[in-house]
Amino acid sequence: MTVRRPRVITLLTDFGTQDAYVGVMKGVIAGINPFANIIDICHNVPPQDIFNGAYLMYTAYKYFPKGTIHTAIVDPGVGSKRDIVCVETKDYFFLVPDNGLLSFIVQEEKPKSIIRLTNSKYFLPLPSSTFHGRDVFAPVAAHLSLGVKPQQLGIMINQLEQLYIPKPFRKKTGQVEGQIIYIDRFGNLITNITKEHLMQHDHSQSLFKTQMKEIPLPVSLPSQGGDEGGVKINLKCLETTIGKKKIIGLIKTYTDVNAGEPLALIGSAGFLEVSINQGNAQKYFKVDKGSKIIIELV
Repeated sequence: MTVRRPRVITLLTDFGTQDAYVGVMKGVIAGINPFANIIDICHNVPPQDIFNGAYLMYTAYKYFPKGTIHTAIVDPGVGSKRDIVCVETKDYFFLVPDNGLLSFIVQEEKPKSIIRLTNSKYFLPLPSSTFHGRDVFAPVAAHLSLGVKPQQLGIMINQLEQLYIPKPFRKKTGQVEGQIIYIDRFGNLITNITKEHLMQHDHSQSLFKTQMKEIPLPVSLPSQGGDEGGVKINLKCLETTIGKKKIIGLIKTYTDVNAGEPLALIGSAGFLEVSINQGNAQKYFKVDKGSKIIIELV
């Protein structure tokens, strides 16, 4: 007899852990599917911070087994006319309020279907207007884990709400200007400048000037997938500016500089990150989300 693996359900919310909200959701799921494998991604998203929740889900979703049901609730519009949707991609299901929580993900994962939840058969009876996590998201996630098809949950729609995600831009001086989009609990500053942005090489206004080919290239940024044949640049000549402070070079690990010193590297999510070895970069640079960052070759 083939043993069927229990379906994974992840939870990401701004509920925190002080109250019973997360535990109650898990109780509802367990009451419908006692064998569901429930994994917490994060419950400390700042209250109502949709952008923060969207970024965290983006950094986490792809590290789960195919068929995982990702349930994300950062929902300042709870009880309003905003929709709740089930989005199916090639490998995953997402249950979210339709408020932009998937804005990062849909840039990589093209939805196969988007279903607006309308079939109350799969909700708890008499859903409240303030706790859809318990009354709608949890039971629907549990039913999906038992094999209910997304099309059974409601009606097909063809688009999702999108957040504005700021993009880096190239200045006339050849510099690239980006901004801080996330600050983690260590005070590390994550920017919207990706490894791919650093590797872009057009022949007219490239950040990496033609003459750089004449400089020895001891370190390289591999292209996507680890291909060492990607564009190579002299990372020692990369200058990162935040406010009036500058960091020269791009390193690989925090310990490549002394304790207390600033550094720039490509973080685990593929974004340029500014940090302090064993310190707090947010306090050191006195910046916040939205603060600009300048990259150039010197």
